[in-house]
Amino acid sequence: MSATSPLKPQTFFDGSAMLLELGPEPANILDREMIAALRVALEDAAVRPGLKAVVLRGAGQHFSYGASVAEHLPGEVESMLPEFHTLFEVMNQPGLPPLIAEVRGRCLGGGFELALACDVIAAAPEAQLGCPEIKLAVFPPAASAFLPLHMPASRAATMLLSGASISGQQALDCGLAVMPADAVQDWIKNQLLPLSAAALRQGRQATRWPWRDASERVLPVLEHQYLGELMRTADAREGLEAFLAKRKPQWSDQ
Repeated sequence: MSATSPLKPQTFFDGSAMLLELGPEPANILDREMIAALRVALEDAAVRPGLKAVVLRGAGQHFSYGASVAEHLPGEVESMLPEFHTLFEVMNQPGLPPLIAEVRGRCLGGGFELALACDVIAAAPEAQLGCPEIKLAVFPPAASAFLPLHMPASRAATMLLSGASISGQQALDCGLAVMPADAVQDWIKNQLLPLSAAALRQGRQATRWPWRDASERVLPVLEHQYLGELMRTADAREGLEAFLAKRKPQWSDQ
C-alpha cells in the first residue's frame, strides 16, 4: 500500500485483527482508487493465517458518503461499475476472516453497498444508512442484490425505491445492524479471538453462500440492466449532471 493510498490498513490485538480505515475524511469517497486499494488490502488479509477479523470503518465522523458521482457518468461508468463489482468478488474469497462494517455518521450509496457486502454490520445509533441513488434517476445494483439478504425484500424495496435512509438505531431494531458500533472491539476480543482462525475462515466460507449467490447470479444481471438500459435514459444522465452542477434536475420521464 503506497504512502498516498486513501486506505490506511493497520493491525490490532497483536496482529489477530485488521482495521481498514477509509479516507480521506470527511467523505471517504469510494472512487476507483479506493476500490483498488480495498481489493489489495483484502487480498493481503486473505493470506494472513492468524487473522481472525477485518474491520472496515471510515476516517473521522462518517463511514462513507458513497461512490464518486462523476465516475458514474457515461464514458466512466462502463469501466468503473465492473471494477466496483469485482471488489465484492474479492470479499467472497475463501481465505478471508469475518468482515465487520463499523458504521458511524453517513453510510450512503456505494458506502452502504460496501457495508452490506460485509458479514456483520455494527452501527452507531445516530448513523445514517441508505441508498439515495433513485433521487438521481439511477438505482444501486449492489444494494439491490444485497439489501434483501439483511431484511425482508419488501422493506428493502421501500428503501431503494424511495431513496430514504434509516438511522443506526432503526438498523439495529430491524436486524440490519447486529450490534452498536462501540461494541465491535469487545465482540472481537470476547467472541472471535478465543477461536481458531482456520475454523473462522471455514465457518465464514460456509455461511457466505447468500452473498456469493447474489454476487454471481443476481449482480451481473443488474449490472447489465444498469449499463445497457438505465444509462440510455435521458433522466439518468440529467440526474447525475444536476447533482454535480448542484442544481435541481429537470425530469423528462424518459
